[in-house]
Amino acid sequence: MNSVQPIRDPKIIEGIKHYLKVRSLRNYLFFCFGIYSGLRVSDLLELKVGMVKGTHVVIKEKKNKHKKKFIIHPGIREDLDRYIDGKNEDEYLFPSRQIKRKTRLKNQPFDRSTAYRMLNDVAKEFGLLEIGCHTLRKTWGYHLYRQNQYNLALLMDTFGHSKETITLRYLGITQDIMDEAISRL
Repeated sequence: MNSVQPIRDPKIIEGIKHYLKVRSLRNYLFFCFGIYSGLRVSDLLELKVGMVKGTHVVIKEKKNKHKKKFIIHPGIREDLDRYIDGKNEDEYLFPSRQIKRKTRLKNQPFDRSTAYRMLNDVAKEFGLLEIGCHTLRKTWGYHLYRQNQYNLALLMDTFGHSKETITLRYLGITQDIMDEAISRL
């Protein structure tokens, strides 16, 4: 399995947000929810309109069944309200535009592979390497850690890691520290 990296540069994150926003409000909000919540893509795809009407979202994670509560970033609130206006509360927040082939169901969330393709299209546009579905989650963790290193315990708990070294390696911090140390030689 290939390792994916967080998006480290805040200017590139802002560029991606702008790039996505002018092309697809759905994809822009998907990206923003990913980098502002730390949720796995599988959990992002399960979000429904009714879950995002307040200031916080409460979700039961699919992988580990943990209940997670997070605030909706104030910077996307206006766009989110415009996006969900007129939608039913039980509609998926990130619906596919197509009918599912196997089940023939409409209004289902888009697939993980669609998220992967979207992220890789963005990566090509911005010259990013090692990008995948976990990039959003890692980007959230990376910037939370860089903001305040005391957040490490919170990140370990969120990611379900038992050791600090695992979390630092997951976020790409270990590589950053190594690169900085070699550059200073």
